[in-house]
Amino acid sequence: MHSIKTKITALTMSVVIIAMSVAAGISVSSMRSVGTRNANQILTLLCETGQKNLNHYFESVEQSVEMVSTYVESDLDGLQTDKLQAHLDRVNQFFTKLTYNTFGVLTYYYRIDPTVSEQAKGFWYVNLHGDGFKEHEVTDITAYDTNDTTQLVWFTVPKASGKGVWLPPYITDNLNKRVISYNVPVYYQKQFVGVIGIEIDYSSMAQEIDHITLYDNGYAFLNDEQGTIIYHPRMDVTHMKEQPKAPDGLLSESSTVVYTYEGVKKQAVWLPLSNGMRLNVTVPVKEINAEWQNRVNIIIAVFALLLIGFIILIWAFVGKLTKPLHELTEAAEQIGEGNYDCKLDYAGNDEVGILTKTFTELSSNLKQYIGDLNDLAYADSLTSLHNKGAFDICIKNMQSKLEEPKGTLEFAICIFDCNWLKRVNDQNGHDKGDIYLKEAANIICEVFMHSPVFRIGGDEFAALLLDGDYRDREALLESFDKKCSEVRREKTEAWEKIDVARGIAVYDPQEDETVNDVIRRADKNMYENKWISKQHQAQAQSESE
Repeated sequence: MHSIKTKITALTMSVVIIAMSVAAGISVSSMRSVGTRNANQILTLLCETGQKNLNHYFESVEQSVEMVSTYVESDLDGLQTDKLQAHLDRVNQFFTKLTYNTFGVLTYYYRIDPTVSEQAKGFWYVNLHGDGFKEHEVTDITAYDTNDTTQLVWFTVPKASGKGVWLPPYITDNLNKRVISYNVPVYYQKQFVGVIGIEIDYSSMAQEIDHITLYDNGYAFLNDEQGTIIYHPRMDVTHMKEQPKAPDGLLSESSTVVYTYEGVKKQAVWLPLSNGMRLNVTVPVKEINAEWQNRVNIIIAVFALLLIGFIILIWAFVGKLTKPLHELTEAAEQIGEGNYDCKLDYAGNDEVGILTKTFTELSSNLKQYIGDLNDLAYADSLTSLHNKGAFDICIKNMQSKLEEPKGTLEFAICIFDCNWLKRVNDQNGHDKGDIYLKEAANIICEVFMHSPVFRIGGDEFAALLLDGDYRDREALLESFDKKCSEVRREKTEAWEKIDVARGIAVYDPQEDETVNDVIRRADKNMYENKWISKQHQAQAQSESE
């Protein structure tokens, strides 16, 4: 057996070590959570900023094209060649003013469908070197099938879709430039006339994305809804035979994802762009963790030093507590054996002294509480009557008296059972059933007020009749039946119409070997009473009908 000092020291040190370990664990977890959350917030902020800038860029192009489209359809007054040519001149002037105020525009055009007019083809203006827009010869589309959306996508796709559409990057005709474009079909009296569009330089969009960086290896890239990478600062997708795909993790519905790419675990945030693309901002998880891991190493070192200091202090302090704690241990053993009158002499003006005083008061209160708990343990929570446990103890004590050499007893046992409780519960709810039970218990206690009454089952009660109640048992039974009848007549609600079957049996030394024999006879008599009561009620109901 180890000494008290050793045990307290070991226990205290265990608690300290566990507490410090938990604190360290919580600190590490918190730092990791904060670090991850901060990184996620930075990623989200960068992604939102990039989204706003790109959307503003794209929306300005959309707005310009839509404004021209609105002007075009309001200006069209016929499809004759002369009217179309005059219309194109007016649109050209309007278009030119808008495009000079739209950033990043490489080309703008208005192309008439050859089936509408072969002479009025439209116009195409380009700004390759940033020195202003110059008219360029329009692409000859007569050799193409304008219903085939794999050819001349800037013309055939909006024609097929019948609405404004952003096209993924493609090499523009004749200029050998990689662009993305927004195109809107034009109609006159529901007839397709042509396409209005603006092409923006792919490199302008790429520059905006290149500005989004985080840590040492964080970057941003674009992909479409199918996962095809449109732009990536670490790969030249324009010269790849097969367009690369974004990692599977980035195609989930969650805007924040963790995925692995080329063996590197990464965290990313993505947001949709107004042109249907996705902007992704990604950074290696290792770089996110580096900052909080350095702080964790510092915390572990500090905790180790604190632990050594605690060991020294605890070992010195525990020695002073050994004697009074030993006395407390002995007192606790006495209480464990049922002796609540133990005394402690230590009266130091410290925590142990207060503990000793409190322990003395506790032992005194505990003695009283145990007595109170015994009373609570044998009380029914619903009716406040004695419960089945109390009834069993009472029967056991009576049986012991009967088995004494000169044991003689005069007593009777009455068993009660509530009729129609199940119907009340089913039709009115268990809360009304509880009212029914409590009212039944009140009537039993009111009539057999000098006898102990027990609730021995869900709807069963028992009364032990001794002395005066034993002698007046017949009168009491008659009074009980009368009381139940009065309640049923006076009350209106089903749960208030108390109907209780009862059966009584008197102890007969010649017939009953045990108290349980009396209980069984009383129970049998109760069921006979229940059957007779139900027969009378059935007959009364039949006569009333």
